[in-house]
Amino acid sequence: MKKLVIFDLDGTLLNTIADLAAATNHALQHYGYPTHDTDAYRYFVGNGINKLFERALPETERTEANVLKIRSQFIPYYNIHNADLSRPYPGIEQVLHTLQANQILIGVASNKYQAATSKLIAQYFPDIQFVEVLGQREGVPAKPDPQAVLEIMEKADVSREDVAYIGDSCVDMETGKNAGVTTIGASWGFRPRTELEAYNPDFIADEACDILRFLGIPEE
Repeated sequence: MKKLVIFDLDGTLLNTIADLAAATNHALQHYGYPTHDTDAYRYFVGNGINKLFERALPETERTEANVLKIRSQFIPYYNIHNADLSRPYPGIEQVLHTLQANQILIGVASNKYQAATSKLIAQYFPDIQFVEVLGQREGVPAKPDPQAVLEIMEKADVSREDVAYIGDSCVDMETGKNAGVTTIGASWGFRPRTELEAYNPDFIADEACDILRFLGIPEE
C-alpha cells in the first residue's frame, strides 16, 4: 500500500474548466481579442496560466507583453470567480476521505498559481488534512518538472516506491515519471483517455473509486 498519494488539481480533483474559460475570455475580450468556447480550453490548460494565455491568444499576438496583459486582467477576475462553476468530480471527496481514514498522506501538485490552488483546496476539501498543497510559484519550474512532487515527498518523508501521482494529462504522466513514482491517469479530466494511454501510466482510473482499487484500499 502506498504511503503518499499526490493529486493534480484541475481536471483531476476539480472540474474548473468553465471558470478558467470565463476568466480568460473576460481578459481576451477586454483587449479586443477573439474568445473561445469552453471546450477549447481543455487543450489550452495544463502548463500554467501564462501558457494558457499564449495558447488562447491569436497566433500573431503571442508575445510576452500580450501574455502579461491578459494575465493582468485574468487574475483579479479569476480570484473572485474561480469557484462560480468549479466542482469536485464525482466520488473524489469519498476517495480523499477514504485515503485519510487509512492513514495515507495526501498532497496536491498543480500548475495553477499558488494563491488559487490554496484557495480552492481549502474551499472544497476543508475536512482533508493535506501534507502539502503546491501550485505554481515564482522561481519554481512548472510540471512536468518533478520539483513540486519531490518537495511533497520530502515533507512527507517517504521514498519513491511509496508514492502515487494522479493526474489527467500528459503533463501529469510525465511529471510522475520524472519523479520516479507510480503514475495513475484520471480519464474523467480535460484530456482524452488516448492521451493518457500514450504515456503508459501504471494505471488509468475511469472513475474516482478505481484509484482505491488500484491502491488496494477497500471503499468505505
